[in-house]
Amino acid sequence: MDMADTLLQSGYKDAAAVIAGTALEVHARMLCAKSGVNTMLPSGAPMKADAMNIELKREGVYNEAQRKQVSAWMGLRNSAAHGDYGDYDKQQVRLLIDGVRDFMLKYPA
Repeated sequence: MDMADTLLQSGYKDAAAVIAGTALEVHARMLCAKSGVNTMLPSGAPMKADAMNIELKREGVYNEAQRKQVSAWMGLRNSAAHGDYGDYDKQQVRLLIDGVRDFMLKYPA
């Protein structure tokens, strides 16, 4: 998260969004492991971030409001990763970084 923060402060909002979103996905995967949620599909492929988010809500790790927030953060990360840089601004990336940091503290893995 520190790297995302530094990138944003240096004017690299897109890279900051990808880094923060990646940290969120890694944390979600660790929360799944902690909660006993299998993150491997029958095909052997890893579960996608949105599916993990749904499973974490289903397992009661967090509520529906939190699931929606995580989904929004993942959407911002996807926009950044796929070059849709006009879909968000610097302030939204700031909220992403701060929100993901708080989320990790509230839901430790």
